[in-house]
Amino acid sequence: MSRSAHPAGPRHADVLHEGHYAAPPADLNALDEKVWSRTVTRDADGALTVGGIGVARLAEEFGTPAYFLDESDFRARCRAWSDAFGGDADVFYAGKAFLSRAVVRWLQEEGLNLDVCSGGELTTALDAGMPAERIAFHGNNKSLAEIERAVGLGVGRIVLDSFQEIVRVAGAAQRLGRRQRVQIRVTVGVEAHTHEFIATAHEDQKFGIALAGGQAAEAVRRTLTLDSLELIGIHSHIGSQIFDMAGFEVSARRVVQLLAEVRDEHGVELPEIDLGGGLGIAYTSDDDPREPHEIAKALSDIVTRECEASGLATPRISVEPGRAIVGPTAFTLYEVGTIKPLEGLRTYVSVDGGMSDNIRTALYDAEYSVALVSRTSDAEPMLVRVVGKHCESGDIVVKDAFLPADLAPGDLIAVPATGAYCRSMASNYNHSLRPPVVAVRDGEARVIVRRETEEDLLSLDVG
Repeated sequence: MSRSAHPAGPRHADVLHEGHYAAPPADLNALDEKVWSRTVTRDADGALTVGGIGVARLAEEFGTPAYFLDESDFRARCRAWSDAFGGDADVFYAGKAFLSRAVVRWLQEEGLNLDVCSGGELTTALDAGMPAERIAFHGNNKSLAEIERAVGLGVGRIVLDSFQEIVRVAGAAQRLGRRQRVQIRVTVGVEAHTHEFIATAHEDQKFGIALAGGQAAEAVRRTLTLDSLELIGIHSHIGSQIFDMAGFEVSARRVVQLLAEVRDEHGVELPEIDLGGGLGIAYTSDDDPREPHEIAKALSDIVTRECEASGLATPRISVEPGRAIVGPTAFTLYEVGTIKPLEGLRTYVSVDGGMSDNIRTALYDAEYSVALVSRTSDAEPMLVRVVGKHCESGDIVVKDAFLPADLAPGDLIAVPATGAYCRSMASNYNHSLRPPVVAVRDGEARVIVRRETEEDLLSLDVG
């Protein structure tokens, strides 16, 4: 695991015991529909297409590396989440996964709300026309300027993350003559089965106000005494890349218990529960994510059951899928550069991108799939590690996978399920240029976030 590796990242020469690696797939040319976006297929010549456009054309027109986002798939996933939860619940797309003005417009057209966690995300949302009342503002350390702006604009809800934020938001609302709708984020002591770095509901972390020790109850009490705040509910988020609903069941039970305490002590039944996001997607064929309608039914049943047991009216549910919507809709296209076989170990395949366009493998020890997409091949499978061009041994895109043994420099390979957190967390490490995001739909492709240029880099360097 990367946490025990060299600080620069996973050791490049890790050798695991024989039999550790899964057997190669029966067909290296097959595309698992769980992992790839819905319009991805291979044409008659064996090349991958998305939205009816082949990757050779996309590479020629937009260059590599580049993110290609299947707009039809994105919109379909928005509708699936909206339909699954219906009119009695709210779906907030988590903008941190990936946000652009085009995405904001798609969300608005498909009827979803938007969750932001910085002034920059708020600016993007508003500039693209998202109504302020359909925006939720998160963050564990919102600046006073961000709070003032959000309150002044009339955002639909601000999620309070600390006792200090209760005072700050209340003060801003009072100065502006507004009554701001708020939720309180609580940490419920549930650690989801996920990587430690992205598990966010156990007490020893920076987010939220703990249920333990009565802290969350005290936060509710203080908020209810402030005329400039309207407390509409409790917010809980238990982690990321979660497949098991058991953590949500424990979390919902504890949140409902808090709602019962609030009713008993203050005579108020809070009308909403936000259960956050964190639902997983398929990065590899081994992953088995749930469909939105299954998630909606499970969460609704959990909350209803717990409220009935406590004698509470069932509150309105909110959820915040981000990765679950955008993650599967995009892939990153690379050109193969050098190929370096290491006898008895694996073959290193270097591409023209790397950790600057996908930091998740180095940061979270994340696993990805990869495929040769410019052609098909009948060659034998070879165990590969796909690496980038950066000066780091931890610059790994795909740790271990199989590609055809006749792979050659100039071939195009693609890593699916890179719609979430790849462009959002991209960097200029080694003064690399962040790739473009290209939306593809019905035989047309257009840039929605352009590729950076060297002029962009120099424009920030004041000399």
